[in-house]
Amino acid sequence: MAATSTTLLFFLFFLLQTLTLGSATVAVDKKTYIFRINHLMKPSIFPTHERWYTSPSFSVSTLHIYATVFHGFSASLTAERAAALANHPAVLAVFEDRLRYVHTTRSPQFLGLRNKQGLWSDSDYGAEVIVGILDTGVWPERRSFSDRNIGPVPSRWRGTCETGENFPGSICNRKLVGARFFSRGHDASAFAAGGIGGINETVEFRSPRDADGHGTHTASTAAGRHVFGASLSGYASGIAKGVAPKARVAVYKVCWKGSGCLDSDILAGFDSAVADGVDVISISIGGGDGISAPYYLDPIAVGAFGAVSKGVFVASSAGNDGPTAMSVTNLAPWLTTVGAGTIDRTFPADIVLGDGRRLSGVSLYSGPAIDGQMYPLVYPGKSGGLPASLCMENSLDPKLVKGKIVVCDRGSSPRVAKGLVVKNAGGVGMILANGISNGEGLVGDAHVLPACAVGSDEGDSVKSYITANPNPTATLAFRGTVIGVKPAPVVASFSGRGPNGLTPEVLKPDLIAPGVNILAAWTDAVGPTGLDSDHRKTEFNILSGTSMACPHVSGAAALLKSAHPSWSPAAIRSAMMTTSNLVDNTLQPVTDEGTGEPVTPLDIGAGHLNLYKAMDPGLVYDIGYSDYVTFLCALEYEPKMIQIITHSPAICPAKRPLPENLNYPSIMVVFEGAASVNQSKTVVRTVTNVAAAGAGVYKAKVSMVSGKGLAVSVKPGKLVFSPAVNKQSFAVTVTVTAVTAPGDAGSDPAADYGYLTWSDGTHEVRSPIVVSRIQPL
Repeated sequence: MAATSTTLLFFLFFLLQTLTLGSATVAVDKKTYIFRINHLMKPSIFPTHERWYTSPSFSVSTLHIYATVFHGFSASLTAERAAALANHPAVLAVFEDRLRYVHTTRSPQFLGLRNKQGLWSDSDYGAEVIVGILDTGVWPERRSFSDRNIGPVPSRWRGTCETGENFPGSICNRKLVGARFFSRGHDASAFAAGGIGGINETVEFRSPRDADGHGTHTASTAAGRHVFGASLSGYASGIAKGVAPKARVAVYKVCWKGSGCLDSDILAGFDSAVADGVDVISISIGGGDGISAPYYLDPIAVGAFGAVSKGVFVASSAGNDGPTAMSVTNLAPWLTTVGAGTIDRTFPADIVLGDGRRLSGVSLYSGPAIDGQMYPLVYPGKSGGLPASLCMENSLDPKLVKGKIVVCDRGSSPRVAKGLVVKNAGGVGMILANGISNGEGLVGDAHVLPACAVGSDEGDSVKSYITANPNPTATLAFRGTVIGVKPAPVVASFSGRGPNGLTPEVLKPDLIAPGVNILAAWTDAVGPTGLDSDHRKTEFNILSGTSMACPHVSGAAALLKSAHPSWSPAAIRSAMMTTSNLVDNTLQPVTDEGTGEPVTPLDIGAGHLNLYKAMDPGLVYDIGYSDYVTFLCALEYEPKMIQIITHSPAICPAKRPLPENLNYPSIMVVFEGAASVNQSKTVVRTVTNVAAAGAGVYKAKVSMVSGKGLAVSVKPGKLVFSPAVNKQSFAVTVTVTAVTAPGDAGSDPAADYGYLTWSDGTHEVRSPIVVSRIQPL
């Protein structure tokens, strides 16, 4: 990938500090902003950045100084001071710091990894690759991070083991090669008027140590070593291992328990990770109040571009706001955005009603069971209103629920927190019922009382039973771990869905990976529910979310990087996308967990990660620095806006290029308005032959799953490669041959789709084709 000039991305935080006057404290109004400057100004205006920070025109007290994926600083200033700095001739842009949130024993096998063969063997389990985890820190004593029988740390590693509370510098090793923490943004925000609040030191460690558990879980999912005898209180027992079990781990704590993650600290993590020498970055973080901000105003997108431009692969989570359309987050095309699917393992639990019916659900409850004993059953929402139906804090009347199994609706508060509310009110058990938005999608939780989660249909059955019977009763039965579940994978109901709300011409998510009921290492600072009142200790925990799916792809990237050191981040992503699965373990199309219906590329991207094939994809769709610049020009960004992202001035072509022509492994064709007959659009792609043979002939095949009234052609229909010619281009033309109505069978005018497959008889290189018709506002 082409090298880029270094840039300066400035984080200027307007924060509310305090001035102490005797015993009184007076607030001074400050807020948080990000300043990006042009480091290419003439030296008389812009001297070296070390001098510039302290020059009379800028002189500020910095929080963070950035110097790798961008250059700059963060500082606490008044609004007036910030406005004055914004007028400096070197300033390119100003934008606010934002708050964001953090969105195994079997999943590696489910991805097609096998001991002593295939990608694990060919990559030596990722031994020389360093994976950087931007998250909540790490619990370093876990066996997943042991360096027993692991070779020396790669000599190119430049990082450190930063000391802090309960975290000596000696605690890192040949496996956990580095750890840092970033808190200055949070510290400053603690003084902001009406601000986000700082670090809660009663539950947190001012060090890389993980008080939340999320970071330990994601790090061990990506690159935890083999651990025998792993389980969560007997659930999911077996040998735990990350996707890249020999890869090295570097942890960057940018998120803090109870207070989320600030952009300023996240970017400091990006900056340090790339400077330290990581090969892969895993960031299971998203959301906030600007998830659809333009790329030049999205610090995660800007930081990730700086990393990718230096050859670092960046995987990100797709968000947990599905199944709503356009709920996918982390939209930049240089990010690999990962949705969540199930694996072939579940943790069944049953509800037995007083009339003898048995309803199926899931649970990870491991305390004293109530099997066989019938208890009164109550639904507080029947008479207590919405807060009671959701079992919100202080919403339940102990007189109503004491000694009973309580039905709680899912939503608004954490699932496990509802169980605590029921327990504190005197309930003996809980049935957690999905609403219509979650459908039949279920995840297991290590509840603090006997509890079972059920889908929307079963939840309605329970409520109907309660309404129809004057003395309803029930009991709960827990059935442990079941493997070999079919169908699997299915797309998790919570997984973020397309289309891409910022750039419809880029399909997001890119693919899905295991993200439901994933076992991985856990912290000792909190119990498996994550509730402050849960004091149970467990070495491993089972979690669900796109946060769990993302590190599967990060670990996969580590394996591919180890096996193919010369591959770019885009080539690695292409290998995963074009070899992904579209069918489940019954050989039927992958379905939606919530509805049971087949999914589309807007739900699943290119498919489900399949590492059995990704090692040898045949062809890859590569993307370089100049390709991304052309794409940003296609979005009609001004050169100044593009420079914020790319660090160098951009010269856009006189004729606006098509954003669809970014050399992406998926093809998204967007028509604006009601497409008329004979309207067409042509997009161009270039593939690179990476097969060992160096020569081959590939033929194109297009199969449209839906798309009545569409014609799709590929020219040329055959690509010939030789050792001397390893790149070939082709054009895909989509033509509207007839206008279809929303109710027409076999067609969805909002998004029709199919697949283009290039085959040489050995390799199948598949790309989704999605045709979207956007109505004007």
